[in-house]
Amino acid sequence: MDWLGPQEWQAVALSLRVSLWATLVSLPLGIFVAYALARWHFPGKQLLNGIVHLPLIMPPVVTGYLLLLTLGTQGPVGGLLQNFGIVFAFRWTGAAVAAGVMAFPLLVRAVRLSIEAVDPNLEQAASTLGASSIQVFATVTLPLILPGIIVGAILAFAKAMGEFGATITFVSNIPGQTQTLPSAIYAFLQVPGGEGSAIRLVLVSVAVAMTALLLSELLAVRVARWVRGT
Repeated sequence: MDWLGPQEWQAVALSLRVSLWATLVSLPLGIFVAYALARWHFPGKQLLNGIVHLPLIMPPVVTGYLLLLTLGTQGPVGGLLQNFGIVFAFRWTGAAVAAGVMAFPLLVRAVRLSIEAVDPNLEQAASTLGASSIQVFATVTLPLILPGIIVGAILAFAKAMGEFGATITFVSNIPGQTQTLPSAIYAFLQVPGGEGSAIRLVLVSVAVAMTALLLSELLAVRVARWVRGT
């Protein structure tokens, strides 16, 4: 990418780093929440479902502001974490948190749909043979929902790469520290002569998004064939 300038390359590299960590950290929790929503019956289930999907319907700026109030150094959680040397506000780790929160609903929805498509009788049959709940999930459910997990993870990664509102509200737009790809595009559009850099970053964004979508389809099909043994 020699055609990208130093600041542009920094934004791309930081976006990849933020998106990767956002996806990896949210994946285990996303699978757990998706399984709970798909298989369990408990008080407050609809409330949990609403909270999970709230970032999809709220303005991203509102989500970022709520994160700042909660995880900022003056917030209840952020202030406590600061005592242990953990700070999210205005750090790249905070950008990963914001991106992960915004991408979480897409991840949960994709995995939940995959779990709901699994025949519960298969899980019950494994249980009657003496398998524990964890063994049933690991040997029966997990292999069958792998295509959904892959699709959800890649879509979450792509969403994290494109996150702007929540990220810029929570961690600002500091070049080399918190300036992700969308933030860099916005910054370049605000200065005279920055259109060329903005266009180059837009092309990178489109390329990453298209690659993610094609890769999710390809991997999902291959894993589905592997599960079926064909």
